[in-house]
Amino acid sequence: MTNIPLPELLRPKNLKNFVGQENLVGPNGIIKKLLINWSINNYFPSLIFWGPPGSGKTTLARIIAATLKREFFEFSAVNTKITDIQKVISPTPPRLRGASPIILVDEIHRFNKAQQDKLLPYVEKGNIILIGATTENPSFEIISPLLSRCRVLILEQLGIKELKKIENRALKHLKIKIDKKAQSFLLEASNGDARVLLNVLEIAHSLTNRSRSKILKVKNIEQALQRRQLTFDKRGEDYYNVISAFIKSMRASDVDSALYYLARMVAAGQDPLYIARRMVVFASEDVASPTALVVANEVFRACETIGYPECQENLAAGAVYLSLAKKDRSAYEAYMSALNDVNTYGNLPVPLKIRNPVTKLMDEVGYGKGYEKYDKKSYLPEKLKSKKYYIKE
Repeated sequence: MTNIPLPELLRPKNLKNFVGQENLVGPNGIIKKLLINWSINNYFPSLIFWGPPGSGKTTLARIIAATLKREFFEFSAVNTKITDIQKVISPTPPRLRGASPIILVDEIHRFNKAQQDKLLPYVEKGNIILIGATTENPSFEIISPLLSRCRVLILEQLGIKELKKIENRALKHLKIKIDKKAQSFLLEASNGDARVLLNVLEIAHSLTNRSRSKILKVKNIEQALQRRQLTFDKRGEDYYNVISAFIKSMRASDVDSALYYLARMVAAGQDPLYIARRMVVFASEDVASPTALVVANEVFRACETIGYPECQENLAAGAVYLSLAKKDRSAYEAYMSALNDVNTYGNLPVPLKIRNPVTKLMDEVGYGKGYEKYDKKSYLPEKLKSKKYYIKE
């Protein structure tokens, strides 16, 4: 018997047993090549691993440290102070003391700018090889000076094929089997996260020990899984990806996709007023009828008044209306074109004929001269008099 969790027991110790991320660890993968070349040039860069939970970021960092035979220190930015990291870093230059240690900072996006600034000199001077692990887009969360001194490597969500391979290892270790329906349910519910898969399998196995059953059923997986969490970091990339997908689905008049991404946001607890505000903006940018703005505003007011859970129905109704409405970006494009000219040319003189002659002097110099109501001539500044911004689609 052991208290070591199954994900830790089955964690691969070398690239040969590592599952997934073939683009990084395969024959032509950058990590594979860096490890091979290290024996020749004794160089290994600092890295940022960017990928979803359970994709292998920590495991890869440990494998790299073991292969390079370096001291390895592992920290989580959630509960670590920079002083904790500084304690394990030698002030002696690497050329005088030998190999630099490898420092893994998990969830490095949780470090604030000041904390990241303090790491920078150690990376810059080669006192450490930094491996930062993050589920969030590094360009949003990592300061530019630190990012420029690290190589960003993207890890992909594990596919069904990779999850099955990991699952088979776990079943063999636990000396248990799983029926096809339960397997399909587990693979789907794991959502590409190897850690979730292994934890659920371990819990399901422990729950079935009393019955001495050697085959896991759907009910066992359901009991172990309880409820899958659908959340996203409200500063992170997935946050922006989902709202972007929602807007673009409505723009494409793809009502089914719009409803799906709306449901994703609602299930994750996104603020309904944030969603409604985006719909109000969309109604003016992308929809031909001014009625769309009225509808979107009413959706916002309904969300403000009612709140969750009922206001999700208001959001859904608004999403359907905006998705199916005729699209026209003429007004938006016209305004952006005019704004571009304002930024390009600055304060061009207003034509005299449409200036208001509020004083006698203004009247004498020609303010308002030649102005006729309802004439068809352009009122734009002289430099832009032939410009056409609004072109009806």
